[in-house]
Amino acid sequence: MIGFISQLQRRTPLGWLQLSNQKSRFLVSLSGVAFADLLMFMQLGFQSALFDSATRLHQVLRADVVLVSTQARNLSFMSTFPRRRLYQAADVAGVKSAEAMYTNNITWKNPETHKETGMLMIGFDPEKPAFNLPEVNNQLSVITLPDTVIFDAASRGDYKQAIAQVSQGKPVTTEIDRRTISINGLFTVGASFGADGSLITSDQNFLRLFPKREAGSVSIGLIQLQPGYDPKQVANALKAYLPKDDVKVLTYEEFIEFEKDYWKKNTAIGFIFTLGVAMGFTVGVIIVYQVLSTDVNAHMKEYATFKAMGYNNFYLLGVVFEEALILALLGFIPGMSVSFGLYALTRNATNLPLFMTVARAIQVLTLTFVMCMISGAIATRKVQSADPADMF
Repeated sequence: MIGFISQLQRRTPLGWLQLSNQKSRFLVSLSGVAFADLLMFMQLGFQSALFDSATRLHQVLRADVVLVSTQARNLSFMSTFPRRRLYQAADVAGVKSAEAMYTNNITWKNPETHKETGMLMIGFDPEKPAFNLPEVNNQLSVITLPDTVIFDAASRGDYKQAIAQVSQGKPVTTEIDRRTISINGLFTVGASFGADGSLITSDQNFLRLFPKREAGSVSIGLIQLQPGYDPKQVANALKAYLPKDDVKVLTYEEFIEFEKDYWKKNTAIGFIFTLGVAMGFTVGVIIVYQVLSTDVNAHMKEYATFKAMGYNNFYLLGVVFEEALILALLGFIPGMSVSFGLYALTRNATNLPLFMTVARAIQVLTLTFVMCMISGAIATRKVQSADPADMF
């Protein structure tokens, strides 16, 4: 190992010298790699924000096992199943409680701009808290008041004045389906790709707002287990006990994956983001290949001279791969730096959870190295064909 390191130290960095010899072309090359990295960062970031925002409410549910309709697609389109399935579930060993939750997409008027926008309405029994959110659980008495809701302060849109007024203890009124409601409290979850925000109220208020909805038609069943019981084992027992034609049994983790799978497999959005990453990768391969190919052509006589001096193809290929690695590393740095700024800009504009993560940085860096190595492997074919007899 020591001999290998000392050999590297004595080695002339031909790859770096060739790239840095023409600084303007070198900077343009780095810009191309940085652009490819930026494209991959943004597409992966949007995809992650899609999944994170879509499961924000899932992650704060107070449940070990979840029941949904077999027709359910995602949280915004849950469909319904009979409430008696919850009573049946309560008979299974290990089940502590089985409570109903109602959800529905609504169109409401922004209390400030009076423009209509889409929100997710959630209703549950205030005596049986459904969320692990102190902000919500401290206001359970508020949502029992007739036609009263609490509002997601992190919703997408202009709500600054309304939020300030509610924060001061002054209710704000607006309309849902031509019915006047009062906003008497706030909580924080955030917007998603499916809805601009959410509203929480009691199950009784929910049924008043949607008179065609029957109390026996439940959107989600929240099942809590007694201490010491394994959620997977109880879920399997529930699957065996409950009818399979109208209800689906999921563990808490499976319910989160259920939402992600919908956006990943059943919508064009997931495919588009994956395609965007592939396009960024392909663009990077093409750009780096063009750079390396141009450099190899410009120094073909030098490579032929090295061969005439006795250097083998392995040494010359190492020079090309050295250039590829330099482009990958130095192009990654500005690409990642610009991504930080664009993430912050997008986050502030959309309220989506778009953050840089170590895992994503490593993923893009790895893709960048692979991208540049593929380009280097293609470009080395010309180096291998260099013949001193043809050059001189």
